[in-house]
Amino acid sequence: MITVVRAGPLTTIQDQGRPAYAHLGVPRSGALDTGALRRANALVGNPVDAAGLETTLMGCALRFERAGRVAVTGAVAVIKVDKVPVSGVVDVPAGAVLEVGRATRGVRSYVAVAGGIEVEPVLGSRSTDTLSGLGPPRLVDGMSLPVGDASSTGHSLSIDVHDLYDLSDLELGVWLGPRDDWFEGNELFENPYTVSPMSNRVGCRLSGDALRRSRGGELPPEGVVLGAIQVPADGQPLIFLADHPTTGGYPVIGVVEDVTPLAQARPGSTVRFRALH
Repeated sequence: MITVVRAGPLTTIQDQGRPAYAHLGVPRSGALDTGALRRANALVGNPVDAAGLETTLMGCALRFERAGRVAVTGAVAVIKVDKVPVSGVVDVPAGAVLEVGRATRGVRSYVAVAGGIEVEPVLGSRSTDTLSGLGPPRLVDGMSLPVGDASSTGHSLSIDVHDLYDLSDLELGVWLGPRDDWFEGNELFENPYTVSPMSNRVGCRLSGDALRRSRGGELPPEGVVLGAIQVPADGQPLIFLADHPTTGGYPVIGVVEDVTPLAQARPGSTVRFRALH
């Protein structure tokens, strides 16, 4: 069992999500940086679908009521056990406090504990969906987290804790459609945008030159997918992330091939789009 000493501004339980329920109105959810959570699980010998913790910018602090093996990946942050800096795969003694500090590069850190976080799954996943409310609640101070049987884990893999690319200037591949013909020219690919501080797990809001519509009117709600670039009335693109709604009424100009870089992009980061054919 783990007790949450400091939950941080937004720490949630995440696994690889529930991808097969969009037809029922249930989004995928799951870790925003799925690769980082996979690395953390591999480092402590967990299966790839084990649940861990996703922190946001300011980290969290956890008291281990029994000894546990831990790995922290994703955003770069100082990791401490009872205020002593540590690195790599860490054995945390019973009664000790693991602290994940403020992210100094990237946004989201991933904490994997050998045995996994064993909250009750919902529709096959232990992920918190911040939009619909499915899954466990976000962490709060004093909350208890059950941990699975660490004796059933496999061998730890020797891999890098961090795998961060250039986070200040991102280039994202985009498949155009289904409503790209609602917009003037090729403007999406001509101008850079910056990540807005209004971004969250639902979507990454961008700011820059407004995309101009070539067609008036509105659409009835349509299905949307992970990575869909929706363009609201103000012309500023919004890229849907893991907790996105399953339908939307604004036109979707294209779909980002891989949204993983946006999980670690800080407000003010530059985003450019590249057409895929």
